[in-house]
Amino acid sequence: MTKRQTRILTILSVAALVLALLISQRLWLRLDLTKNKAYTISPVSRNLYSEIPDQVRITYYVSDRLASVVPIPGEITDLLREYAAYSRGRIRLTVKDPVKSNLAEEVERLGIPGQQLEIVERDEAGFATVYTGILIEYLDRTEVLPVVFSLETLEYDLTSRIRSLVRGTDREIGVIVGDAGREWSNDYGYLAQALAQAGFRVRTISAGEEIADTLPALFVLGGMEDLDDWALYRIDRYIQGGGKVLFALEGVSVDTRTGGILARELNDGGLLAMTASYGARVKPALVLDRTAQTLSYQTGGRGGFVEYRMIRYPHWIGVTGQSGNGEHPISSGFAGADLFWSSPVELNPPLGVEGTVLFTSTPEAWLQTRDFQVNPDMSFAFTLEMEETRGTQVLAAALAGKFPSWFADKPKPVREGSGEELPDPVGTAADARIVVIGDTDMASLMFTRNRQPDLVFLVKAADWLCNDDDIIGIRNRGALTGRLEKILDPEKRIAAMSFARALNVIAIPLAVIVAGLLVALRRRRAVKEDVSANTGRISDDV
Repeated sequence: MTKRQTRILTILSVAALVLALLISQRLWLRLDLTKNKAYTISPVSRNLYSEIPDQVRITYYVSDRLASVVPIPGEITDLLREYAAYSRGRIRLTVKDPVKSNLAEEVERLGIPGQQLEIVERDEAGFATVYTGILIEYLDRTEVLPVVFSLETLEYDLTSRIRSLVRGTDREIGVIVGDAGREWSNDYGYLAQALAQAGFRVRTISAGEEIADTLPALFVLGGMEDLDDWALYRIDRYIQGGGKVLFALEGVSVDTRTGGILARELNDGGLLAMTASYGARVKPALVLDRTAQTLSYQTGGRGGFVEYRMIRYPHWIGVTGQSGNGEHPISSGFAGADLFWSSPVELNPPLGVEGTVLFTSTPEAWLQTRDFQVNPDMSFAFTLEMEETRGTQVLAAALAGKFPSWFADKPKPVREGSGEELPDPVGTAADARIVVIGDTDMASLMFTRNRQPDLVFLVKAADWLCNDDDIIGIRNRGALTGRLEKILDPEKRIAAMSFARALNVIAIPLAVIVAGLLVALRRRRAVKEDVSANTGRISDDV
């Protein structure tokens, strides 16, 4: 090759490299081998450009000191770059260090707080203020993700907020806490936090207060004995106008505030009858299941000493992922749920309404329909109705369609001493959606345990009620962790454990020993053959 050819080849190689670098800013390629493609944005996120008339600006405020010690900021940046790459220029990404850009005060005013991080440099530990938050801007509207330090829900958070900004709509949920003894701020803190993190603005509505027709969705938490006809009329009229409602109800009340645990059938004030007319009847019974959670409690022992006991408590159902209906958006990718003194739900949709089971108990579940005994010290009474009621029980269901009005043939309710008058009924029912769960405690603060599966289900229900079916799919693509009770039958579980024990304790070590002996024998044979061959050559030489 001549010098001229070498020079030309070098120039062309450099030019090709420069062009490749330029093109790389417009192209994006990532190999994702995870089962649910958890590290690749979903089609709904890739196609956001078709919904964006003007440019969306995403600014990732991240400290270089944080990015230098942990890999998560780099992974977040990669995900954001993927948004920009698929957006066809509709999404512009900027990554800034607030400290180096002298923007720390401005960033904190936006709602992105500094975090104290211990950093070890040159064998010396010190604390540094670092930032990791995202600002999303569209025209004159903004959304802020204050602290972003995980990919777990980041795509969901970004796509839902971008869509909300572009559409100019709020992700809003109305909440009616129906039980007189409970309050939203005190008793439903976990749910309030989960909805806020998902970008929903919660509007608490007092029982009987007007419900705006424009409200995207409504949660009704309890109220079987406390919601009167006035309040029920408001809810029914909202549904007739196309409203979407989640009902968390139960047919049996369990009171733990008296020092013991007492259960009684609730006196329905009309709420249970109204939801039954929509197609989902919450029955006055308790569901018990073999997939029970562990209950730790104290009891009086001998000599006045306090004893602590731990039992499998069948009234606290640990619903497994395999009990979910994978065909419905809410329960697709279902990771399980924890229910506390749950009631069964009976589906009987009226004409024009489609009913779908969301999740159930196992086939080994049974009911208590009378003499409700829930005290863990009385466990002998738990199985009295087991044989006659054993079977799979529906625990949550979804309904969609045009629902009949509960007040169709009834006069409008009035309140004594009040001059306020309820609005007239809706003329023609519009398409609406309803979710019914046979447990009010699922969303409450009543028990301090991992409630993440419950909250994920409730947030997905909120998305479905708000008609964001495609957004729900994003949550199904993460690395969900289900329960370990995959094998429910005791005999099959024992057989599987025995097989695993034999495989790991006997078969695999034995296979290693046999393989070692075979290798040793092969080497010994090879050495003998080499010795024999060398001996033969020496004899020939002699």
